Amino acid sequence: METASDTDDLATHPRGAHLTRPIVHAITPGDHFSPRTGSAIPTVVHGIAGAAAAQGSQRHRVLLDETTFQPRYDTADLIEYRSAPLPGLATRASDVLAARLGLPRRGAVRAFQPLADALEGGEPSFVLAHNAPALPRLLRGQPHTVLLYAHNDILRTVGHREALRSLDSTAAIVCVSNALAEITARRLPPSLVDRVHVVENGVDTVTFQPDARPRGPRIRIMFLGRMIPDKGADLLVKAAERLDRDDLEFVVVGSAGFDRDAPLTSYEQSLRHAAAGSRSPVVFERFVQRAAVPSLLQTADVFVVPSRWPDPSPLTVGEAMATGLPVVGSRIGGIPEVLGDAGVLIEPDDVEALALALDHLASDEGERARLSAAARTRAEDRSWSRTWSQLARLLDSAVVA
Repeated sequence: METASDTDDLATHPRGAHLTRPIVHAITPGDHFSPRTGSAIPTVVHGIAGAAAAQGSQRHRVLLDETTFQPRYDTADLIEYRSAPLPGLATRASDVLAARLGLPRRGAVRAFQPLADALEGGEPSFVLAHNAPALPRLLRGQPHTVLLYAHNDILRTVGHREALRSLDSTAAIVCVSNALAEITARRLPPSLVDRVHVVENGVDTVTFQPDARPRGPRIRIMFLGRMIPDKGADLLVKAAERLDRDDLEFVVVGSAGFDRDAPLTSYEQSLRHAAAGSRSPVVFERFVQRAAVPSLLQTADVFVVPSRWPDPSPLTVGEAMATGLPVVGSRIGGIPEVLGDAGVLIEPDDVEALALALDHLASDEGERARLSAAARTRAEDRSWSRTWSQLARLLDSAVVA
């Protein structure tokens, strides 16, 4: 597993001239390339494509289901296709069983075949298959260099024999953090492990910036993410009740999906019920579109990422750091890699530790100021330009090899 150097710069890399072929991002069918969604993959593709354009590279292209959200990001050109029906739970379960028997995952093949068809006859390109392990095999007869781009543990149901059949033609397997790369390497047969590389997620430090305007009378502590147990918003609500301070305000932002008007799930309802017993105000804001996130973060004093699951590289951590917020995050997955020493790490699912960390930050203005400066500095070192340079170097090495 390899990670590009933090100091690498594409402009000084002597082999960058090899990057003349088109770069096509294949987004998972049904996902969007729009600021209307909070989905991570479109945000990553938008960040990389924008950084490439800013450095004078050719515009990237995005394979996109024509039925997905408008407006679209303008940082890449679109190759639209008409999607096939997405596999349901029963089909996905059948796919897993078929794979164990050495048979094709027919549901996944049907879902991804339109993407392969959309590239048929096109000029040789780099195809970045985002969370799409079914796509490399479908592109085997086409003249493209294919990389699997993993944002999550996408190989957890894939055995070694299936991985070899599906991924033996990939030039590289890209992971968004070292934590995810270690998990992914364990899923692969030995012959594929050396294809695992790390390209770290970046952050837009122009859009996300600190705001020096005076805050309100209470210290505002914010969570922003999907309202599902894995993300741990309930831990923050419990910490609010445990702290029992009237000089704090807690803001919990997000919905179970990307629709703020959807009915509340039982988990969301339980959060509101639990918050009723808190001395500190707990305010709930449903899902907000990407354009509203920077100004929303600027209203906070502290940001919390209390994940229970090994989140490979949460974008909200970088965005909060770029906004100059002290961050309290779980020591799990890729969160420690993103946060570094610019925030406070606690054990996952530890309400007491979360409450103590928040109590300390709320009581120590100097510590908040120190972590705020450290967070912004670290974010500036983790820009999307850096991410693009890492990826470009990997693509270039695939051509040279």
